[in-house]
Amino acid sequence: MIEYNKLTKRYYSISEVAALFDLATSVLRYWENEFQHLNPSKGRNGIRRYTKEDIRQVEKIYNLLKERGFTIEGAKKEIKLSRTVNKESSLTTRLKTLKSRLEELRDSLE
Repeated sequence: MIEYNKLTKRYYSISEVAALFDLATSVLRYWENEFQHLNPSKGRNGIRRYTKEDIRQVEKIYNLLKERGFTIEGAKKEIKLSRTVNKESSLTTRLKTLKSRLEELRDSLE
């Protein structure tokens, strides 16, 4: 598990991120091709710049593939499912908040 509070830089190179997970840089480049949501920015010179959020995405993929034994396709499905659940949960929370506000407005008009 990465200690994100110890990550102090704004951007990390691919070699630094690979070292965090004891991976070859080629593995990270491969994962970028396979997982659409893993998309570190690139400078004018084409060098990848990983943010903390990019590193979190790498950690999720690493966990699924290396620790939990998922296949690439299985990991893609799991990530898609978790994103769908997160979106639905977020939408539900927002709808509940909206309902509460509407009820408060209705009560104040009575």
